[in-house]
Amino acid sequence: MSEAAGSERAAPPIGRWLVGFGRFWWDFLVGDTPELTVGGILAVGVAAAITVDRGLVWMAVAALPLVVGLVLGGSVRRAARR
Repeated sequence: MSEAAGSERAAPPIGRWLVGFGRFWWDFLVGDTPELTVGGILAVGVAAAITVDRGLVWMAVAALPLVVGLVLGGSVRRAARR
Protein backbone atom coordinates (compact mmCIF):
# COMPACT_ATOMS: atom_id res chain seq x y z
CA MET A 1 0.00 0.00 0.00
CA SER A 2 1.46 3.34 -0.96
CA GLU A 3 1.76 6.30 1.35
CA ALA A 4 -0.52 8.39 -0.89
CA ALA A 5 -3.36 5.87 -0.65
CA GLY A 6 -3.27 5.93 3.15
CA SER A 7 -3.31 9.72 3.32
CA GLU A 8 -6.35 9.93 1.00
CA ARG A 9 -8.46 8.03 3.52
CA ALA A 10 -7.62 10.33 6.42
CA ALA A 11 -9.90 13.32 6.76
CA PRO A 12 -8.26 16.72 6.50
CA PRO A 13 -7.67 18.40 9.87
CA ILE A 14 -10.22 21.15 9.21
CA GLY A 15 -12.84 18.50 8.41
CA ARG A 16 -12.15 16.61 11.63
CA TRP A 17 -12.26 19.87 13.55
CA LEU A 18 -15.61 20.87 12.01
CA VAL A 19 -17.13 17.47 12.74
CA GLY A 20 -15.87 17.58 16.34
CA PHE A 21 -17.13 21.14 16.76
CA GLY A 22 -20.56 20.19 15.43
CA ARG A 23 -20.77 17.13 17.65
CA PHE A 24 -19.80 19.19 20.71
CA TRP A 25 -22.53 21.77 20.08
CA TRP A 26 -25.12 19.09 19.31
CA ASP A 27 -24.33 17.31 22.58
CA PHE A 28 -24.15 20.60 24.52
CA LEU A 29 -27.42 22.05 23.20
CA VAL A 30 -29.51 18.96 22.54
CA GLY A 31 -28.00 16.32 24.80
CA ASP A 32 -30.60 13.88 26.08
CA THR A 33 -33.62 16.16 25.75
CA PRO A 34 -34.15 17.69 22.32
CA GLU A 35 -37.54 19.05 23.41
CA LEU A 36 -35.78 21.50 25.74
CA THR A 37 -33.70 22.83 22.86
CA VAL A 38 -36.76 23.23 20.65
CA GLY A 39 -38.69 24.76 23.56
CA GLY A 40 -35.95 27.25 24.28
CA ILE A 41 -35.80 28.33 20.65
CA LEU A 42 -39.60 28.55 20.61
CA ALA A 43 -39.66 30.67 23.78
CA VAL A 44 -37.10 33.14 22.43
CA GLY A 45 -38.94 33.24 19.09
CA VAL A 46 -42.28 33.99 20.76
CA ALA A 47 -40.71 36.75 22.85
CA ALA A 48 -39.01 38.23 19.77
CA ALA A 49 -42.25 38.12 17.77
CA ILE A 50 -44.16 39.86 20.55
CA THR A 51 -41.58 42.62 20.94
CA VAL A 52 -41.93 43.68 17.30
CA ASP A 53 -44.61 46.02 18.64
CA ARG A 54 -42.83 48.14 21.27
CA GLY A 55 -46.07 48.53 23.22
CA LEU A 56 -46.20 44.80 23.91
CA VAL A 57 -42.77 44.41 25.53
CA TRP A 58 -44.51 43.84 28.87
CA MET A 59 -46.27 40.85 27.32
CA ALA A 60 -42.94 39.35 26.22
CA VAL A 61 -41.60 39.79 29.75
CA ALA A 62 -44.56 37.77 31.02
CA ALA A 63 -44.67 35.25 28.14
CA LEU A 64 -41.01 34.20 28.19
CA PRO A 65 -40.99 32.71 31.71
CA LEU A 66 -44.42 31.20 31.10
CA VAL A 67 -43.33 29.39 27.91
CA VAL A 68 -40.07 28.25 29.54
CA GLY A 69 -42.03 26.93 32.54
CA LEU A 70 -44.45 25.06 30.29
CA VAL A 71 -41.64 23.49 28.30
CA LEU A 72 -39.76 22.50 31.44
CA GLY A 73 -42.92 21.09 33.02
CA GLY A 74 -43.65 19.07 29.90
CA SER A 75 -40.12 17.71 29.87
CA VAL A 76 -40.32 16.70 33.54
CA ARG A 77 -43.70 15.03 32.98
CA ARG A 78 -42.30 13.13 29.99
CA ALA A 79 -39.28 11.98 32.00
CA ALA A 80 -41.48 10.90 34.93
CA ARG A 81 -43.58 8.68 32.63
CA ARG A 82 -40.47 6.79 31.50
